Amino acid sequence: MAVLWLDEISADDLETVGGKGASLGELTGAGLPVPPGFVVTAGTYRSFIENADIDNELFDVVDVDTDDSSALADAADRAQELILETPFPEALREEILEAYRGVGDGEAFVAVRSSATAEDLPDASFAGQQDTYLNVTEDELLDRVRECWASLFTQRAIYYRQEQGFDHSAVNIAVVVQQMVDAEKSGVMFTSHPSTGDPTMIIEAAWGLGEAVVSGAVSPDNYVVSRTEDDVDVTVAEKKVMHVKDEETGETVEREVPEDKRTERVLSDDELSRLVDLGEHVEDHYDTPQDVEWAMTDDEDFMLQSRPITTIEEPENAKVEAADSGAVNAAQGVTDGSGSVQTAESGSERGSDAGEASEATGEIIVDGLGSSPGTVSGAAQVVTKLDDLAKVGEGDIIVTEMTMPDMVPAMKRAAGIVTDEGGMTSHAAIVSRELGVPAIVGTTNATTVLEDGQLVTLDGDKGAVLEGETVDPEEETEPVEEVRPQSPVKPMTATEVKVNVSIPEAAERAAATGADGVGLLRTEHMILSLNQTPEKFIEENGTDAYIKELIQGIRTVADEFYPRPVRVRTLDAPSDEFRQLEGGDDEPVEHNPMLGYRGIRRSLDRTDVFGHELEAFARLYEMGYDNVEIMLPLVNDAEDVYRAKEQLKAAGIDPEKRKWGAMIETPAAALSVEELAEAGIDFASFGTNDLTQYTLAVDRNNEHVADRFDELHPAILRLLEDVIETCREHDIETSICGQAGSKPDMVQFLVNQGISSISANIDAVRDVQHEVKRVEQKLLLDSVR
Repeated sequence: MAVLWLDEISADDLETVGGKGASLGELTGAGLPVPPGFVVTAGTYRSFIENADIDNELFDVVDVDTDDSSALADAADRAQELILETPFPEALREEILEAYRGVGDGEAFVAVRSSATAEDLPDASFAGQQDTYLNVTEDELLDRVRECWASLFTQRAIYYRQEQGFDHSAVNIAVVVQQMVDAEKSGVMFTSHPSTGDPTMIIEAAWGLGEAVVSGAVSPDNYVVSRTEDDVDVTVAEKKVMHVKDEETGETVEREVPEDKRTERVLSDDELSRLVDLGEHVEDHYDTPQDVEWAMTDDEDFMLQSRPITTIEEPENAKVEAADSGAVNAAQGVTDGSGSVQTAESGSERGSDAGEASEATGEIIVDGLGSSPGTVSGAAQVVTKLDDLAKVGEGDIIVTEMTMPDMVPAMKRAAGIVTDEGGMTSHAAIVSRELGVPAIVGTTNATTVLEDGQLVTLDGDKGAVLEGETVDPEEETEPVEEVRPQSPVKPMTATEVKVNVSIPEAAERAAATGADGVGLLRTEHMILSLNQTPEKFIEENGTDAYIKELIQGIRTVADEFYPRPVRVRTLDAPSDEFRQLEGGDDEPVEHNPMLGYRGIRRSLDRTDVFGHELEAFARLYEMGYDNVEIMLPLVNDAEDVYRAKEQLKAAGIDPEKRKWGAMIETPAAALSVEELAEAGIDFASFGTNDLTQYTLAVDRNNEHVADRFDELHPAILRLLEDVIETCREHDIETSICGQAGSKPDMVQFLVNQGISSISANIDAVRDVQHEVKRVEQKLLLDSVR
């Protein structure tokens, strides 16, 4: 038989119907409310390719050198073409369609879901690869089944199988066809605490179909239910979007949640009680804690999937618990558990799109890259020299060619920032995001188009400056409040999520995110804000004053996060930034400062100044700040590390007792990571801003080539993958603190590779936490499907 109905299937049929099909059949047999459906068996797929005589060609086609990206792409295209262009045999066509007509009223919308045969596949081979299609009708059904089969041969799936030496011909796949639940509300449920196994249910809920929750498109409500003390902790999130079925096309679409429902609690007490009962039922049936996908419509409850929670017995569990407890402790200081609504969104992914309609009513007069989210109105103040900063008052919008560290006090007063130059990783972009100030960079002409005192509205999401004042200042939110966690319980992840901090003034806002620590604290902004070169400041104020400035800046952040770790990067600023400071006349004039006298190469050349930095660390350790870690920038090879290690010892810092590591910002460092490991580093941290520009030869602050700056370029990903693999072999932590760490695609890639931690921009921490959780859950699910 080509198909089996769910009520004919049990957990013993894994090889026949795959992990997902076996689970749904087992739940159906246990009397749980599972939507009806059937499975096109794995044997049917095998018969399809063999009877069509495409199996040998199919497997020959994908036997390629996966390091050859062109050959890999061609192989994937041809393999999928072979499957998609092969017609269904008439008997198979009729059997599948006849089964479909037996679902619901015979004309039901169905979900078509791939179901891998778990024993036949390596755990990592198809993470994120098998396709799922929602709201499918009879006309599309056979095409969707074929597309599920073809999804075995995406480039990534071929690559992973080849890398692990797995035989492509051993792969089989089944397809679940199940009646859609036109959900009014849906979500996920852990029947026991996924980290500790405690009798605590954690339920997440949002409006519409569950895809929005699983994909991370929406921040769901969070319900923590104690099964021993009859206690419920409810946190209501602002749910901006939902996934629903379009009534005209039948397709799944994303819609905005109506204003009156965005902050409304999704689950009533009665609905919550029903879910708890279902959770206890399924946990009793399997005799182990479960991770459940559920949906509700017309007061009916449905279970869409259930699989065991495997994280409870993981050896890394203690680490997860420690990370969670740190986050919870931090959150207790910043949330009252009342479900306060957040309104900030990460702007790290948004580019210039000023041509689209804006909520503001004014005419667009300047556009650029939206680099820090939010919409504000105020009077423009054009700053062409430092003396102009005095005219910037509270609520004004700074308009300048580019910002510098000594502009930070004025940036804190301002409502928004607009620059002519710079990209998403420029000083203006980074500092604005950390201060929670909306910003636009790379406009090219803002300082000539805008005038002092001109009332404008800045849209930091779309990258547009509009004529007139369209935002009521009373409606604006406080920067610290914007980043407070929506839930008193941080998403529980084995991969730590940390935060980047550029200036001590952002410490409170950074800590309010509930991050697991600081993955990058930059010292250059502390030093450059003195408006003197280190040598000039020391000459006029003395060594001790310089060291105290560093100590004060670092301890401000270390205090906010203690005992969570704070990773501090030693001085890394190009010579052109030093030349603008008092005493900068002695700095070298370099044609390309980004490739010049900066980072560890400067520190090792001027060991006296570097020694003062390290003395600041030594004093912090003496003061009890054992959460401070030292990070060396722009390392090229092991010689850099050995020389720096000797400087640590000279400053009285024991490299064996204190945690220290190197930035991986150059291809040379990435390719030399094994030697760096042997030199004694405790961690390697990717600086993807520089790694991308040095690998792709793209100036990251040059708006003329901004479209070529791609941290997800295959060459970058290859370097990241190799470094992570090598570091894992040497038991060395890996992290990312570059701009790319805030991008969902990069997060997915890094978690799949096994990175230790991800450090995100302040305004992106919440989104990254949910994305990491989603990816880790999917990895666990795929391992049992």
